[in-house]
Amino acid sequence: MRNTQLQIDYQICSFEELALADQKLVEAAKAACLTSYAPYSHFSVGAAAALDNGEIVCGSNQENAAYPSGTCAERCTVFYANARYPEAAVTTLAIAARTEDGSYTANPITPCGACRQVLLETEHRYGKAMRILLYGSHHTYVIASCSQLLPFQFSSDSCGW
Repeated sequence: MRNTQLQIDYQICSFEELALADQKLVEAAKAACLTSYAPYSHFSVGAAAALDNGEIVCGSNQENAAYPSGTCAERCTVFYANARYPEAAVTTLAIAARTEDGSYTANPITPCGACRQVLLETEHRYGKAMRILLYGSHHTYVIASCSQLLPFQFSSDSCGW
């Protein structure tokens, strides 16, 4: 038996250090937090997707009393983008979150496991890397590909398809 190690590369930067297009996308994700329906967790998450056709699509988490019938902001956004623009790949996805007091989280939040799987499937569907911007008011993470978030992947390759 041998030990091995996995490592991901990502950048940490301030909002001001982001390219203007990335700043715009983060601002769209922050604005999407305001459309969240989160009466149970009081944790509003917004996401904004930049598509390769130039469009920006936004979504937010939508909770339901019958857990887990709600949906996360990331899946809401990506599924809407895929339905509205089925030929357009998501090139970058920005994610932001607000707490009950209305402030944005100091540290970036990351997608849940289900969202990571959906993001990975979307990346595979279009054959293009999907950059991820995880916003926090203190710093932002920039990840070159959503596959970095799910190093042991389950995909069509796993099934032999």
